[in-house]
Amino acid sequence: MANLALLRRGGQAAVTPPVRTAQAEERTEPQLIGASREMLAGYLAGAGVPERQIKMRTAQLWHWLYTRGSSDFDAMTNIAAPLRERLSETVPVGRAEMAAEQISTDGTRKWLLRFPPRGAGRPVEVEVVYIPEEGRGTLCVSSQVGCTLNCTFCHTGTQRLVRNLTAEEIVEQVVFARRRLGDFGDERAPGGPTTGRMVSNIVLMGMGEPLYNFDNVKAAMAVVSDGDGLALSRRRITLSTSGIVPMISRVGAEMNVLLAISLHAVRDDLRDELVPINRKYPLAELMEACRTYPGLSNARRITFEYVMLKGVNDSLADARALVELIKGIPAKINLIPFNPWPGTIYECSDWEQIEAFADVVNRAGYASPVRTPRGEDILAACGQLKSASEAMSGRERRALAQREFAPADV
Repeated sequence: MANLALLRRGGQAAVTPPVRTAQAEERTEPQLIGASREMLAGYLAGAGVPERQIKMRTAQLWHWLYTRGSSDFDAMTNIAAPLRERLSETVPVGRAEMAAEQISTDGTRKWLLRFPPRGAGRPVEVEVVYIPEEGRGTLCVSSQVGCTLNCTFCHTGTQRLVRNLTAEEIVEQVVFARRRLGDFGDERAPGGPTTGRMVSNIVLMGMGEPLYNFDNVKAAMAVVSDGDGLALSRRRITLSTSGIVPMISRVGAEMNVLLAISLHAVRDDLRDELVPINRKYPLAELMEACRTYPGLSNARRITFEYVMLKGVNDSLADARALVELIKGIPAKINLIPFNPWPGTIYECSDWEQIEAFADVVNRAGYASPVRTPRGEDILAACGQLKSASEAMSGRERRALAQREFAPADV
């Protein structure tokens, strides 16, 4: 077994308290993508649109943004040119810039998106991953820049939290991916589903803990699932949490999306080390929140994610304890072969052991698919996401800050 004590920082594995919502941390700069209908109406009113026309103009903007995927005002031809000009002077369509793109040998795509400064901050970067499969295409979306949870097997956990993403920035990841993949009726990118949408499913499993940015994630998914726009069914949206117990019921009651639990251990002592938030919300509390999740049924099962770490959590005794732990919860278990990253001390379980573990779970009546690693060659697999910008040295960060805040005449 890995020496888990070595993973503690300063001798203790501290649990970081919940962060403030992004609304409190960052001033939200206006942009069209990701704005609610009410916000769009406000932008139109500010541009001088008469009140009697605002509802119609809002519907037009919504259509261009989410049905046509327009990236600039010039394409919005049924909106009068003077109005388009006034809007362009005050509010951009979007702000994301593609800083890098990588395409794996298996067709997985990873994009590094850069968002400009908000308030007194600086530009930030997040990673977004697209996984093409037969009959479906899944987009892995980030909710924070960095993470506070310090899960020891996760590459993102080694990156400090910079800030929450706004609702607009979360939605823009989806719109960007659909544009890039030709999912708005343009020429389709190769390698995705042959029919239907290129992006058919969304998983909030990218950088960050979604439930520490609940308000913005909720607002973003309301836009994504709106039937007159992107129109993605809430049954095709899955939110993954490491176990922020007080917020779990709100996911079902207010967002009505599918729930995934980043579990990875069946004993509190081990989960305290692998997923340190367990020290605050132990397994008994987490399982109770799962059993009472609103809308839970055989048709809306909870997914338990379990990364397979050699000699750490992969024994057959662990498998039997897992079955006992989730007993009575409509569920499936995703077994995830550990995806290595530079500097990790963990190894992936042997394939024979993973299959034996899965067999125990299957015999107990739970589906336990083994997730095929995707995008490993571009560090796009589960647990590998970490934006390169956060690897800057202190000297590089200071130089960037000096450039940002230098007087205009320097």
